[in-house]
Amino acid sequence: MSEMPSSGRPVGFAHRGARLDEPENTMPAFRRALEAGVDGIETDCWLSADGEVVCAHDATVPDSAGRSLRGRRKLSVRDSPASELAASGVPRLAEVLAGLRPEFGAFAISIDAKHDEVIEPLLEVCAAADALDDLWLCHPDHAVLAGHRSATTAHLVHSRLRGTISTPIERHAHDLARLGIEAMNFHHSEWSGGLVSLFHRFGVRAFAWDVQEERHLQAMLAIGIDALYCDRPERLTATLGARRDAPTGEDRATGT
Repeated sequence: MSEMPSSGRPVGFAHRGARLDEPENTMPAFRRALEAGVDGIETDCWLSADGEVVCAHDATVPDSAGRSLRGRRKLSVRDSPASELAASGVPRLAEVLAGLRPEFGAFAISIDAKHDEVIEPLLEVCAAADALDDLWLCHPDHAVLAGHRSATTAHLVHSRLRGTISTPIERHAHDLARLGIEAMNFHHSEWSGGLVSLFHRFGVRAFAWDVQEERHLQAMLAIGIDALYCDRPERLTATLGARRDAPTGEDRATGT
């Protein structure tokens, strides 16, 4: 088994941007999160009908322009052109990177690939933006991720509920390491200190999603989680900032 590679301080991802303050997965939500000082943003990507990589969580989004007798109609993300989706607030991934990286510099971006066909195009978009080293690509099927390992320098993250993994968990950690998948992403309630240590023994990072309350953020930091996904950017940055500003054991020993 390999030792856990040094990953520095935990990374804080704003889940779908500042989604409690602005419409989720939109430029205003991403900008507000980065203004709050998060390390990175999380989003979800699909291919539009005309083959562009767009950011939306659900398969359908409200049509801001069109209404039916029963209220606002829905647009199917995969069946609508990117221009029509943009009119309803759904940004292209390329625009997110081009619009925010000059303003905020390089930032981490975690992307949940909503279907297999979007993976190669989104990798191409990130490569064109020189953002591959900042990309954490999430997918629920580790075999799909492994199929892209040799073709990209992006970080790969297996993201699913622990209860859906059929193999023994130690074997799964071994398999991720063998396949070059760098992180396991579980719901925060599924992690324990022992489980984090197990994945770290195989050199696999431990990510936790849906970490909303300060007590949960603190609990995850206490057991050595490497990245957290939170809907509240200010709370996330305040908690991580306090942890990062706290003296380490070495600092206490040297009096710095």
